[in-house]
Amino acid sequence: MLSNASAAPCFKDPQRAYEYLLAQEKSAIQARDQKIIDINRASEGELTSLHGIGSSKAQAIILYRDMFGDFKTVDELANVKGIGAKTIEKNRARLRV
Repeated sequence: MLSNASAAPCFKDPQRAYEYLLAQEKSAIQARDQKIIDINRASEGELTSLHGIGSSKAQAIILYRDMFGDFKTVDELANVKGIGAKTIEKNRARLRV
């Protein structure tokens, strides 16, 4: 028996199908943007979901963490080259240690 719980609805109008897909994408982005990130455990992919953090900064965070141990506070992220106070403030609500 198949479950239709996760099946996408069928649409007769392409515009409604397009609007549905946009709403799904927006919902996925909102969920990602609200996820709390533990900076001592986060992967590169999780770190890149933060505002202002690309792949190279995420790698720098992981390298710093590997070299110096776990962060004691969120503000210690400022010790990582390329991470400033503004980046920390933009993301503070989503960051945990």
